[in-house]
Amino acid sequence: MDGVGEWATTSVWLGKGNQLTPLWQIDFPHSLGLLYSAFTYFTGFKVNSGEYKLMGLAPYGTPRHVDVIRDHLIDIKADGTFRLQMDYFDYATGLRMTNEKFSALFGREPRAPESALTQDDMDIAASVQAVTEEIVLKIAQTIHRETAVDHLCLAGGVSLNCVANGRLLREGPFKRLWVQPAAGDAGGALGCALAVWHQYADKPRQSSGAMDRMRGAYLGPSFSSDEISAALDQLGAEYHVHRDEDLFSLLAELLDQGKVLGWFQGRMEFGPRALGARSIIGDPRKTDMQSVMNLKIKYRESFRPFAPAVLSERVADYFDQTTESPYMLLVANVQNDRRKIVEPSDGTLFGIEQLKQIRSEIPAVTHVDYSARLQTVHRDTNPRFHALLEAFDAKTGCPVVVNTSFNVRGEPIVCSPTDAYRCFMRTEMDCLVVENYLLLKKEQPQWTEQGDWRHEFELD
Repeated sequence: MDGVGEWATTSVWLGKGNQLTPLWQIDFPHSLGLLYSAFTYFTGFKVNSGEYKLMGLAPYGTPRHVDVIRDHLIDIKADGTFRLQMDYFDYATGLRMTNEKFSALFGREPRAPESALTQDDMDIAASVQAVTEEIVLKIAQTIHRETAVDHLCLAGGVSLNCVANGRLLREGPFKRLWVQPAAGDAGGALGCALAVWHQYADKPRQSSGAMDRMRGAYLGPSFSSDEISAALDQLGAEYHVHRDEDLFSLLAELLDQGKVLGWFQGRMEFGPRALGARSIIGDPRKTDMQSVMNLKIKYRESFRPFAPAVLSERVADYFDQTTESPYMLLVANVQNDRRKIVEPSDGTLFGIEQLKQIRSEIPAVTHVDYSARLQTVHRDTNPRFHALLEAFDAKTGCPVVVNTSFNVRGEPIVCSPTDAYRCFMRTEMDCLVVENYLLLKKEQPQWTEQGDWRHEFELD
């Protein structure tokens, strides 16, 4: 499920052995991804990059526009297939996602980018999210009925909607769910290569039935100790080198003190999520950690939630989920016994003001609807990140950390040690750890640059 690739916008395939057989598809311009992108545009976010903001905004709103969407914009059949009413959209023939008829339907013009968010923006986000989840669930039920297969794989940009994925796992008919971690076009390119290898060259496809062959998606570049020290020396950085047995306990102590760490380890992740190779790490128990990381480190909108990384063997202790989620593509609820009672006086808070409420023992990663987009951390795919979580658990009794991508808003995730140091010095991160090299902000030489680096990349 995506916006549009060639002509298909939703396609269903049956995999058996080393072969994929196409079953049916929905063609452009009728597209669930483009419906979602139309609302991304209408609420003032950037198409093809801001859809996850729309998803994160949805829990602040009430889905009061669902009937308007169903009655005017999309005809949803009982089997989940759909057709869009193209009179309201401009993407097939013009240069915008929506037109004046779309605006008239909602009684307003599209929100200007970077302007203040309103409650109506939040309600619109909640409404299109609800419709998206309805379609995903109905299509999944249809596929299960038609194929009698118990395992479902998802790809395409819509499959990055981890809220819909979480509902599909909890409420859908499939026993197991796997989502391509680079579910957009990058993952599609990998799929093309695999299709040539297996289907055209007839190479065997083997699976252990345990961990998937993407091995945690740590498929990018890594850097040797010599390369790291050379880069840091060239930058004039001050650093300490620690053995593993000392490093992880020291980092756990720093996290417990409320320090924010830049974490650069091993091979870089493939896909849009930071999975503990190029991450910014914090203590989820700190009530101000979300605002600190959003406003002082990521330089992004305050409403955007952060994800918890949790030891895979402890996931059920904190979240209403028992299955693995190594790619941060499933949303689960925080366990009831970890939640905090919201005071009645707080019931007057609406929209983004709800961020002021402390909702669980791990408030920095608990969204306003008690959900969390979680990553399960596995010893066999990322032993160093797993060791950090174990050390933090031993220190605090909490096997969870805040995990967000190592970049600031609009920038790519850092790749090299030089990228990491630059991002570290430009932000209010306290510490940087590159493999076994630990850098403390207070020990670094003064950082100066020509011009305002925040204009180097267009905002997402």
